[in-house]
Amino acid sequence: MAAGLLLVLAAMGGAARAACPAWPAARARRELQALHDRLAGWNHAYRVDGVSPVSDAVYDQSQAQYRAWRACFPAQAPAVLPHLADAGGRVRAPVVQTGLAKLPDAAAVAAWMAARADRDLWIQPKADGVAVTLRYEHGQLREAVSRGDGTHGSDWTAAVRRIVAVPKQLPHAPARVVLQGELVWRLPGHVQARDGGDNARSRVAGALARERLDDATAAHIGLFVWDWPTGPATMRDRLAGLRAMGLGDSAALTEPVADLAEATAWRERWYRQALPFAADGVVLRQGTRPAADTWHAAPPAWAVAWKYPAAQALARVRTIDFHTGRSGRVSVVLVLDPVQLGDHRVQRVSAGSLARWQRLDVRPGDRVSLSLAGLTIPRLDGVAWRPVQRAPRPIPPTRHGPMDCWRDGPGCREQFLARLAWLGGRHGLDLDGVGEGTWQRLVDAGRVHGLLDWLSLDAARLATVDGLGPARAGTLARTFAAARRQPFGRWLAALAPPPMGDAPAPDWATLAARGETDWQAQPGMGAVRARRLHAFFHAPEVVALAGRLHAAGVAGF
Repeated sequence: MAAGLLLVLAAMGGAARAACPAWPAARARRELQALHDRLAGWNHAYRVDGVSPVSDAVYDQSQAQYRAWRACFPAQAPAVLPHLADAGGRVRAPVVQTGLAKLPDAAAVAAWMAARADRDLWIQPKADGVAVTLRYEHGQLREAVSRGDGTHGSDWTAAVRRIVAVPKQLPHAPARVVLQGELVWRLPGHVQARDGGDNARSRVAGALARERLDDATAAHIGLFVWDWPTGPATMRDRLAGLRAMGLGDSAALTEPVADLAEATAWRERWYRQALPFAADGVVLRQGTRPAADTWHAAPPAWAVAWKYPAAQALARVRTIDFHTGRSGRVSVVLVLDPVQLGDHRVQRVSAGSLARWQRLDVRPGDRVSLSLAGLTIPRLDGVAWRPVQRAPRPIPPTRHGPMDCWRDGPGCREQFLARLAWLGGRHGLDLDGVGEGTWQRLVDAGRVHGLLDWLSLDAARLATVDGLGPARAGTLARTFAAARRQPFGRWLAALAPPPMGDAPAPDWATLAARGETDWQAQPGMGAVRARRLHAFFHAPEVVALAGRLHAAGVAGF
């Protein structure tokens, strides 16, 4: 999470840098304090308890929002957030862990590299694990220290000795060696673009937080050495030394780069090709840097991170839309302040069913975390945090059942339109050129009150509907007339009975004559579905529709 070491990401902070909220001073004070406390709690959970309540992306964007609010209301802001105040352990690190500033985009990376064109630049994956400092004396592992606050950390020596991937003895090593690296969860064949973080960091952090690290869990932990602070002056010599000490796998993942094009190529390669661990970006380093005893627990100028597109995004809920389907089921969609998620600009996300929305208790103003399902579809992961002063919960529409709203009426408009859309869509009659907009016009114009009223509309009456000229009205009239000749199976599907399985459907009279027992005798039919089918074919509204289709000469009725 790199709390306190973050460079606010310009690409992430678009929503956070919007116009300041029109809050009175008292509310600004409450909102800032609440978000301050939440960030502090996340910091404590990560640094002290070894768990990650939220992803890096959600944390970064929440912190960007907090900084934006501080700039809006400096007089109401709490004291500076103590990112690492409770993270330090009792053991002083052999060499300070500096952390990394994060550059927001390729332009910032190009500028950083251009300013150091003569500094011998290198790139490596940004391993997604937990940082550790290892001290060796005369080749023997003597100490392993957690990152902590950068200067002091926890003594992890006993646990790290159980990790096979961490060498207990270094061959051909100088008298004193200090290595910095990442304890990672082993993920052979892991592709970051496909698999994301896979909760890898939390698995390692959780394992090291246990009172005793068992051998089976320890076998899943690997080591990626990303620096040798006490090593030779040049990167090439440090990498050669790591190979000589048996750390060739780590050395193999550090490559020279001359310009942005080369850096981009390596970043893309490590993002889309397999690595043995999760990586959430790349790190650019100067080959030469100041002596390790001059380092401070703050992002240095000689190394930066360039993270991959965020796997999660934080979004503010603007409004909540409710949509009623033909069966009366209400689905909920959150309308969001636009956010960038990977290559997608997301402005809406499904909250699922009414029950799920009520369980999550999402309201306008809440901040929700999003990810991509299957790399393309925005998915609501949950509520990241809520403002202190919340909006009232929106009132959902009146719920009707699957046998309601065969006609337009109070509280039925949306469900009735959904029935029409199904009837004319590909699952039903597949009426060419007849979509939701057409049905909406006809209903708004009072030409369609019931599900089959359109059957009696001719070109003259259609031409009186706003938005339908004579030519379009003529085409529509011919489409409606041709629908009468559709086969029975299509008409039956258009009326949308409960799933009938493979049961044959010869004609309406045969189906309507079946009792619950007859339906249940059909292959694969359960009692609940048999009861629903019987109710459908005997519902007065459906019987009336069948009668109208019989009168219209539709086959099978």
